[in-house]
Amino acid sequence: MARFFSLMLLTAAISLSLFKNSSAVDIIGSSKSIRDGTTLVSKEGVFEFGFFSLGNSKNRYVGIWYKKIPVRTVVWVANRCNPINDSSGFLTVNPNGNLVLSSRNKSVVWSTNSSKQVKKPIAQLLDSGNLVLREEEDLNSEAYLWQSFDYPTDTLLPGMKHGWDLRKGLNRRLSAWKNWDEPCLGDLSSGFDDEHDIYPESYMRKGKATYYRSGPWNGIRFSGSPEIKANQLFNGQFVYNGNELYYTYNLNNSSVISIIVLNQTNMAGQRLTWMPGDQSWRSYFTAPRDDCDNYGHCGANANCMISETVGICQCLKGFQPKSSQQWDVRDWSEGCVRKSLLNCQGIDYYNERRKDEDGFVELDGIKMPDTEKTWFNDSMKLKECRVQCLNNCSCVAYSNRDIRGEGKGCRIWFNELIDIKQISGSKQVLYVRLPASELGDTKGARKFRAIIVVAVLGALSGMILVGYYLYKKMMKGRNNKETWENRAREEDFELPLFSLATISTATDNFSVNNKLGEGGFGPVYRGTLEDGQEVAVKRLSLSSQQGINEFKNEVILIAKLQHRNLVQLLGCCIHEEEKLLVYEYMPNKSLDSFLFDQAQSKLLQWPKRFKIICGIARGLQYLHQDSRLRIVHRDLKTSNILLDNEMNPKISDFGMARTFGGDQTAGNTNRVVGT
Repeated sequence: MARFFSLMLLTAAISLSLFKNSSAVDIIGSSKSIRDGTTLVSKEGVFEFGFFSLGNSKNRYVGIWYKKIPVRTVVWVANRCNPINDSSGFLTVNPNGNLVLSSRNKSVVWSTNSSKQVKKPIAQLLDSGNLVLREEEDLNSEAYLWQSFDYPTDTLLPGMKHGWDLRKGLNRRLSAWKNWDEPCLGDLSSGFDDEHDIYPESYMRKGKATYYRSGPWNGIRFSGSPEIKANQLFNGQFVYNGNELYYTYNLNNSSVISIIVLNQTNMAGQRLTWMPGDQSWRSYFTAPRDDCDNYGHCGANANCMISETVGICQCLKGFQPKSSQQWDVRDWSEGCVRKSLLNCQGIDYYNERRKDEDGFVELDGIKMPDTEKTWFNDSMKLKECRVQCLNNCSCVAYSNRDIRGEGKGCRIWFNELIDIKQISGSKQVLYVRLPASELGDTKGARKFRAIIVVAVLGALSGMILVGYYLYKKMMKGRNNKETWENRAREEDFELPLFSLATISTATDNFSVNNKLGEGGFGPVYRGTLEDGQEVAVKRLSLSSQQGINEFKNEVILIAKLQHRNLVQLLGCCIHEEEKLLVYEYMPNKSLDSFLFDQAQSKLLQWPKRFKIICGIARGLQYLHQDSRLRIVHRDLKTSNILLDNEMNPKISDFGMARTFGGDQTAGNTNRVVGT
């Protein structure tokens, strides 16, 4: 027994000794080295640095990868185009403060290029994935002798800067691997070209040819990627402070692993998020996303609209296809040309507009054109920008550069407008220059109007009949409105009645870019009222099964129900066949968009879920017991639970609700409803 006890103590001592000797280190000291087979591990065990091979190749590379992910994911490579063909490599921090990678014959394979004088240099792998060289006693990140974050390969990690360090003339670009087994530079790269433009845009290039671009920064986001700034997963930021110009992002949840990778195989930039349950990477965002993201897909002076079913390329107003034959066979590469030449007479700032001068048409909801041939002035107002454009015969368009607030700055485009795309979420307006003939302000147009007047006078009797018909229809509509207003007063509730013109203006004439979704009775649109309030407009489709009685039922019900966990009805509109409901806008959309998206659901932690559950329960209790009506929803589901900006739940869609008397506890129905 004593012998067994001694053996156990000896085994424990040996195990403890082995554990101590194998403990991970994150630092290489001066004149120290790591050899093939040993690694550095960041303090919290997030990243690992060392030698590795790819696929069946025996070539050895030095790089950084995620330690906690079973599928090795390399995020940075030192000697990406100069591998070592055996296991003789070793990495040293030399006395001059540089990392030096050498092979068997001590020939230098790769090294850093710091020229600062140092006393005790060390290399350290940080939990951010950044490999840094620094003085042993100096923890200031601004004093790093060198860092891998300044020399990215194909991956942009959280906290990495993608862009220029203007002080050092350093351009931090991404370049894809040639293939999965070879990290050497492929021909796909991305970065910011112009270090001098205050609001530049990022490009993706295949060789020297532009492949994709983000659209210029407008003070809030890149105009071609409105979702890239911020969401539940990450928060992006663009910085220009005179010393640096770059894009970076940080994750909102430190337990989530998400990266941006340039992929040569897919010819795309992708945001990948690690899914622990599936043990795999899932693509969260890809650029290019569609044909309209391919640079210049529609040629010059055309707008690319991916939602169009007939042809995704449309010439801008005042332009026509350069080759109608190619356009007919869906070859849009030659783009569009002007129907009429510009007058180019210029304008004095204080003069009124002449009838024969050029003018402008507004184009909004787009990715702004390529800025390669532009001029800008940061202090110029929009009206001055217009004058500047009219006084330059080569100017074809202008806009604000910064859309924050009332907008500021001026940017004008020359010659042609390249790579425009219709895109939801872009609120910047482009003013496209057109000759007066395309604006309907010419002698020919006036002559045409005169002919119309003569024709109208010649057919006066017919017009009288038409006028009488329209008058009767107008009176019918007015009577309908008066009937509805009387009904509203009879029901004794205060509910604003919006005009169709007000709703149409708020939703940009029910633009597809403002469409939030579509329910069983019709589409829902996002809108902004004249006072700036955001609303959601439910527009009943003409083919909807919900008739006027059901519509009024929904209005009457919701107008009488007031609770913090019910969506508030702000007003309604009935105009002939149009029936619309105006609700408060819920910025976080519906609960199902969080629950059934694996990346989003991870952000919905249990305390927040419990808060949402309690809110729904309070709303239902109010409907069932506490309201002066007794309401059964009959179609309660996650898509009918909306979330405000603080993630408070609000029950929506009472179109099929059933009302009971105050003394009823149950009811029967022979109508199947909902889902």
